Amino acid sequence: MTIDPALLQRLETSRQTAEHGGGVDKIAKRHERGLLTARERLTKLFEPGTFMEFGKHAQHACTQFGMTTKSMPGDGVVTGVGYLDGRPVAAFSQDFTVGGGALGRIHAKKICDLMEYAGQAGMPVLGINDSGGARIQEGEESLSGYGQVFFKNVLLSGVVPQVSIIAGPCAGGAAYSPALTDFLIMTRKNATMFICGPEVIKASTGQVTTMEEIGSADAHAAISGTVHFVAEDEEHAIQIAHKLFSFLPSNNVSDPPHKPHANLVLNPDPEMNELVPADPKAPLDVKKVIHRLVDDGDFLEVQEHFAKNIVVGLCRIQGIVTGIVGNQPSVKAGTLDIDASDKSARFIRFCNIFNIPLLTLVDVPGFLPGVAQERGGIIRHGAKMLFAYAASTVPKITVIMRKAYGGAYLAMCSADMGADMVFAWPTAEIAVMGADGAVKILYKREIAAAEDPDKAAAEFSAEYREKFASPYAAAAKAMITDVIEPAQTRGIVAMALRNTLSKRETRPPKKHGNIPL
Repeated sequence: MTIDPALLQRLETSRQTAEHGGGVDKIAKRHERGLLTARERLTKLFEPGTFMEFGKHAQHACTQFGMTTKSMPGDGVVTGVGYLDGRPVAAFSQDFTVGGGALGRIHAKKICDLMEYAGQAGMPVLGINDSGGARIQEGEESLSGYGQVFFKNVLLSGVVPQVSIIAGPCAGGAAYSPALTDFLIMTRKNATMFICGPEVIKASTGQVTTMEEIGSADAHAAISGTVHFVAEDEEHAIQIAHKLFSFLPSNNVSDPPHKPHANLVLNPDPEMNELVPADPKAPLDVKKVIHRLVDDGDFLEVQEHFAKNIVVGLCRIQGIVTGIVGNQPSVKAGTLDIDASDKSARFIRFCNIFNIPLLTLVDVPGFLPGVAQERGGIIRHGAKMLFAYAASTVPKITVIMRKAYGGAYLAMCSADMGADMVFAWPTAEIAVMGADGAVKILYKREIAAAEDPDKAAAEFSAEYREKFASPYAAAAKAMITDVIEPAQTRGIVAMALRNTLSKRETRPPKKHGNIPL
């Protein structure tokens, strides 16, 4: 049967209309500003020729102010499925050339339909956000659309990984969909994210601020903690997304993309010993330790600029995808504070959802003291870490490098909190508090009565460390698996990960626990 040429022409016209979005003039203006279009972003993201578009011909004829009707090709968003490093990923990309990428009824339906498909097919979702917000002329239908998108975000949470790229404006209600996803990547150039802009803040409160202070990538990465990765531009954001997905499974019933080495390498790494400072009070740079543990020094740090006193991120250790949580003694002495607790708890829960083993590196003197911390709720926030580790059923390996004091020792995944294996370096100290502080309480009278109080205090401290705080004291009480030389750490951790990958643990049936949010 011969197809009527008029029908083929109509198909081609509809395709061209969709692909040109807001028109060649608007596309040219974006290119002049060094920006990619919605479709170009997806082309950069996916392997060539693998993108299957959903709803290409969908559009909504929108009546503006009751007088004029404006065509909205694709209704301001491109949706579909493509292949990223050999695996299917569902993605949507908002088209700022069409009505500023504002969300309307059909726009929301396309995104929701895509997410529903991704959930059923068990594939990750990536959203590229570049929108002026709700389409005002559609009124309550726009608000309803946002509600539907938020609802789908929550349904998919814990089922498939969700990643957002903020590559343009993301204001008001539009900001909450990315906030509900697992990871946010934001470009330093051209992107903003806020609920109320500087003008609204000034009108409402009288406070004078700038977009840089409240809505920039740097502000959200370092201060609010909303953004997990900062990209220099759109192409860099896509590179980060590729790197991130390389560590993630497609869904919660799949294993991460492990690439186990054919043979375990157990050879010692003498340079690891050199990283331990001779002075026990000198800070140890945990990033240098991580660099020597992970394959080829390849570590994707998450929230690098937020709560720097704890380091979290993804890597492979002899091919096994692993999530790392480590105290950073070079910042705030490695203490746990409100922000560090929130940062690590969320990362721990993400790894548990998607079957990623956890390695915890401990050098923690305690929770950060202070009035601001107490009034800010350090008890509630610190409890999030305890909850996150205790609720996790993935393999959990802990290495106590040096200090492990008080409640912070427990919060960093001790054996009592469910660690499958706990290793300690000879430099480790496990105690309620540091030896110097403990002896001042326990031996106060003896020290005061001594001829040389300072000498007596030092002797008591040394005795306390050996009898009560050394790793051998903990090993004698079966609190740790083994005492190891730092040089052995990579090989032993790799073997521990292999030995726990088959771990299966069941918990009492329930909807979910009540984490102290």
